[in-house]
Amino acid sequence: MRPLRKLWLSALALLLIASIALFMFKPAPEPIKVGVLHSLTGTMAESEKPLVDALQFAFEEINAKGGLLGRTVQPVVADCRSDAAVCAREAERLIADEHVSALFGCWTSTCRKAVKPVVERHKHLLFYSMQYEGMEFSPNIVYLGATPNQQIIPAVRWALDNLGKTFYLVGSDYVFPRTANLIIKDLIESQGGTILGERYLPLGGKEMASIIDDLLKVKPAVVLNTLNGESNWAFFSAFQRAGLSAQTMPVFSFSLAEAGLLAQSPEVAGHYAAWSYFQSLPGEDNQAFITAFRHRFGASRIVNYPMEFSYIAVHLWKQAVLEARSVNPDAVNHAVLRQSMRSPGGIVAIDATTRHAWKMMRIGRTRSDGLFDIVWESSRLIGPEPYPSYRTRENWERMLNTGVQP
Repeated sequence: MRPLRKLWLSALALLLIASIALFMFKPAPEPIKVGVLHSLTGTMAESEKPLVDALQFAFEEINAKGGLLGRTVQPVVADCRSDAAVCAREAERLIADEHVSALFGCWTSTCRKAVKPVVERHKHLLFYSMQYEGMEFSPNIVYLGATPNQQIIPAVRWALDNLGKTFYLVGSDYVFPRTANLIIKDLIESQGGTILGERYLPLGGKEMASIIDDLLKVKPAVVLNTLNGESNWAFFSAFQRAGLSAQTMPVFSFSLAEAGLLAQSPEVAGHYAAWSYFQSLPGEDNQAFITAFRHRFGASRIVNYPMEFSYIAVHLWKQAVLEARSVNPDAVNHAVLRQSMRSPGGIVAIDATTRHAWKMMRIGRTRSDGLFDIVWESSRLIGPEPYPSYRTRENWERMLNTGVQP
């Protein structure tokens, strides 16, 4: 019996050692892959690269606290190359080949509209953080950017009350500027203002001579600017060379924020922009956010609205994952509609009916350092209206199709 007992004890010891080894050397669980869709090259690259940093920063925060559901989060970055068709193909690849659990990205509405059928076909999930023209709903997109009633409409009303009654519209030739200006014209004309001109450039266009000549000729009180990407640099440079200034003809921009303005010279000082967030906001939450971001990316880094809302998108997704206890896009898509959070710019809450966000709205006046002094802010959170409520959805869709008020 003694040899058998010894053999049994040896076998038990080996089993115990094997169990300990298996526990100690258990392979780490697969990371949670998430897709990042932004332009690293092309005319939109300078605008979109900072958003990739903001997303990366948020993912790193999650991983530093142990990840999600016992797994790390691994972003897979795709270069949209400032081309909506490329962005749609990359979205397809990230979903079908990389098996990402969610997508974060797109800047232009043309890009978002190209990606929309991809996420809908796969019943997937896109977090879109840019302000946009509204007039859209998708069951597979979470719209965190400002709708017209959260940016365009209050900004134009403020301009009418504080800057003048005559306007000139300049924008890039794609969905957002065209639709935004349709809303702007409707509002200005209803308030007794006048549109003195309206011009569009191809996305990335830099030939400003005819626009500047027109501005010098008609002399509007305000220029409303929906240019995007590198066109902004060309416009402000030509504006300054022509002897125009914020004192004589202020420019009110809807797609230009701190990170882009910093690349400008001091001629931007005195112009205006409308966003939910500015880096210059007071408060401990914002200062802690800026300090942490600069510790990661450098003391001179600037944070702007699209970056802040990209960061918010990741943390709202994280909260939804924890509530759903799953990274399955369908499960997260249901849970995200119940999320809210305290952000650097204030409370943000998802509206379950529209899939858009409640948020503050602010108007800033640029300084020579590229930051903003806040000259106006809403007294409370503004609820999203993808179709501005002073007209019916049917009327807006008719206007979009015809370009004429019904």
